Amino acid sequence: MGQPTSDGAAPSSATSTNPGLSVPTRRGTELLLLAFAAFLVTLANVLVEANQSGELTRELIYYGAAYLALFGAAHVAVRLLAPYADPLILPCVALLNGIGLVMIHRIDLGQADRAIQLGQDMPTDAAPRQILWTAIALGLFIAVMVLVRDHRMLAKYGYTAGLVGLVALALPGLLPASLSEANGAKIWLKLGIFSIQPGEFAKILLLVFFAAFLVAKRDLFTHAGRRVLGVDLPRARDMAPLFAAWGLSVGVLVLEKDLGTSLLFFGIVLVMLYIATERAIWLVIGLTCFAVGCVVAYHLFTHVQTRVTIWLDPFVDFYGKGNQLILALFGMGTGGVFGAGLGAGRPELVPFANSDFIISSIAEEVGFVGLAAVLMLYVLLSMRGFRSALAVRDSFGKLLGGGLAFAVGFQVFVVVGGVTKLIPLTGLTAPFLSQGGSSLVANYALVALLLRISDAARRPSTLPKPRPQQAPIAEAHTVLVERPK
Repeated sequence: MGQPTSDGAAPSSATSTNPGLSVPTRRGTELLLLAFAAFLVTLANVLVEANQSGELTRELIYYGAAYLALFGAAHVAVRLLAPYADPLILPCVALLNGIGLVMIHRIDLGQADRAIQLGQDMPTDAAPRQILWTAIALGLFIAVMVLVRDHRMLAKYGYTAGLVGLVALALPGLLPASLSEANGAKIWLKLGIFSIQPGEFAKILLLVFFAAFLVAKRDLFTHAGRRVLGVDLPRARDMAPLFAAWGLSVGVLVLEKDLGTSLLFFGIVLVMLYIATERAIWLVIGLTCFAVGCVVAYHLFTHVQTRVTIWLDPFVDFYGKGNQLILALFGMGTGGVFGAGLGAGRPELVPFANSDFIISSIAEEVGFVGLAAVLMLYVLLSMRGFRSALAVRDSFGKLLGGGLAFAVGFQVFVVVGGVTKLIPLTGLTAPFLSQGGSSLVANYALVALLLRISDAARRPSTLPKPRPQQAPIAEAHTVLVERPK
């Protein structure tokens, strides 16, 4: 990531001194890619309507108009508020969100047909609610862009963000099950008809905290302690934050019965430590601690044993807890390489096909090729985030941008790994694809921060940088003082 200079900023790279594409070119590139995304989403909706119901309905026009209006407003906001931001990030997010809306609408149609066949009441459509959540998410996206004019100002509130994030992460596990539990995991806050997953927002707050903390204490983590078996181990007192993160992740696993959040949180901490120190020993120690914690949790808690058992052999409980995973695997097998076709599969047979298992729904309808294309969008999004983190001048921005980009990619790995039986099911949802408000809103806030960092990285050094407030912790570096003899 580059070593910080005496003022805490990393040496300028070619990207930071050369603006590359001009502002009008970036604007045109982003707008063209958004138009292409809108075309693909509209075409996919037409195929769904044609194959599922045999006719084109008015809903197609409503969904298309809403999609164009929402992302047109987002494009204008980004080009006004962050004119030098990467022009590929927003179109990738827009296309992922559009694919998610198409699949949710397709599953709504399938569930309605199934209800008619079984003589049951018609289920409530989820697609209109998801469009509403998209509008709310883009509203927060624009608000973050307006309020955070310089990403370095967040470093001033690093410890406050850490405290709020810890409270948000731990609160569902401490509340009664009636206020926090759904589908076996205590990750919700239920407030009447309204419910939210605070862990999605805690992820961003804790990323801000760890970026600020590691910038301030970076030198402490780079010093080696004892040498054991040819490996320079960190000093014992420097490992306290790692053990704290390990204890918190195990606590989430135990109290909230949520393997996904636990794995995601600890993985982010490890990677940010590695980015800050460039010492692989932190990864080895962290993974060892997490493995030990999982083994202990497996022997002590039945819900962990159930997840592992279903992962190893879902056919043990074919009509019970393993049924969801089995149906998803059958659906992906039916899709094969090129898929059954949009609207021609049966993804609605899988429980939670539009949320936890939307990846299997996509694989069934568009096959391995289509799913690979969707995953490539995630790869491109993460790569552009990492590129912005590499190019930005200050150390805080490098750590925050790297952590945000890794969080998106690692969450996708955990979700796809669970659905394909590579790892145990976790309960995490695919960013921007899955139905649900909390994940969508939080991930749009994450993308807004990535765009802000990208704008700072690509802004020519000859132009004045917006400096609304000075952030001492982002500009400072730790000085080691020897104790007098």
